[in-house]
Amino acid sequence: MTDALEKTIPKVGIVSLGCPKALVDSERIITRLRAEGYQIAPDYSGADLVLVNTCGFLDSAREESLDAIGEAIAENGKVIVTGCLGAEPDVIRARHPKVLAITGPQQYESVMSAVHTALPPSHDPFLDLVPEGGVKLTPRHYAYLKISEGCNNRCSFCIIPKLRGDLVSRPAAHVMAEAEKLVGAGVKELLVISQDTSAYGLDIGYATSSWKDREYRAKFYDLCKDLGSLGAWVRLHYVYPYPHVDEAIHLMAEGKILPYLDIPFQHASPRVLKAMRRPANQDKQAARIAKWRSECPDLAIRSTFIVGFPGETEEDFSLLLDFMREGQIDRVGCFKYENVVHAASRDLEGQVPEEVKEERWHRFMEVAREVSEQRLATKIGKEVDVIIDEVDDEGPIGRTVWDAPEVDGAIELHGFKKAKPGDIVRARVVDAGDYDLVGEAI
Repeated sequence: MTDALEKTIPKVGIVSLGCPKALVDSERIITRLRAEGYQIAPDYSGADLVLVNTCGFLDSAREESLDAIGEAIAENGKVIVTGCLGAEPDVIRARHPKVLAITGPQQYESVMSAVHTALPPSHDPFLDLVPEGGVKLTPRHYAYLKISEGCNNRCSFCIIPKLRGDLVSRPAAHVMAEAEKLVGAGVKELLVISQDTSAYGLDIGYATSSWKDREYRAKFYDLCKDLGSLGAWVRLHYVYPYPHVDEAIHLMAEGKILPYLDIPFQHASPRVLKAMRRPANQDKQAARIAKWRSECPDLAIRSTFIVGFPGETEEDFSLLLDFMREGQIDRVGCFKYENVVHAASRDLEGQVPEEVKEERWHRFMEVAREVSEQRLATKIGKEVDVIIDEVDDEGPIGRTVWDAPEVDGAIELHGFKKAKPGDIVRARVVDAGDYDLVGEAI
């Protein structure tokens, strides 16, 4: 490619903030841009304009997004904003009146239209090649597979329905077609994501759709079974604990999908859960987890919790710690409650002082560390499949079937001299720490 041609190709910089669902949105936008002849610039200075995909879930995330927009304007000058905070254009314009355009989440056509206006494409089909599986922002060996948008729940602390709307499920045939393309392109692990994975298909009456001369039903269990037939690891995220989740446990026990459930329990006190407007009968969840593990002993549970929710008492918090210990929750994320703009919980009485939230967060994380240490100690001596994420001077580092990328632990491996990222190897666990494992070749 000549220097003259290089200079004529429009270049877009991307700043992607927020959760894996937003990351998938960024991947789709980048795929569209590449298909239309745009190049993706690695920094501000090399970009003709910058696209900022924002997050607006928490006030801290909103502020981070506004700061990122400001930085992009200062460094580049030409900025288009999309994503969750884009649903509140007045907030963005008040802080940054120089942005070129603002679109909301999932508004891919509006994003492309704004890019076309600010930076017309220069398409050459002989030069602009897009991988069959689309452009990914994750390593080649794993990918997020989004099965729906939005959410029908109305949790009092959450503004996702306001930002992203109600549940809109993708047809099962579309999900399967994308999953097969990803696996064909070398993806070894599919991370299934949505705002409410176990509600998949509810909005479309669990409709069937055709792909490759077969009918696929848009229902949680069916999707798990069908994805499990593709030969890749299948990991489930954001699964609300509805009764029908029980049906998928035997698929984990049989090795069809990974023995891993990411369930956002959020709390364990019935009183707090009621104030949160959370679905599910939480006071029976520990017994339910025990039943799952009796059917699938290798099952790992990941969850997220909120401490310091309005009205949370020391008794409520103690119930949460008891649930952590009784349920033996393997991996956790914990957030100190934030009084998010537009959330119904802002109006609740009994707002908890910041210093109390901080103290409870530290106590919670200490219990989480103790439980993680106990759970990992039971893995010593076991043989397990490991997917390699990276190789450094000391050897490969990977993840077991019990660990998702970036949010969970890792396993340091010895005796795998030829392993490379993306390989799936068999290892024996020989040591365990608070959050990570050590394994060796069998």
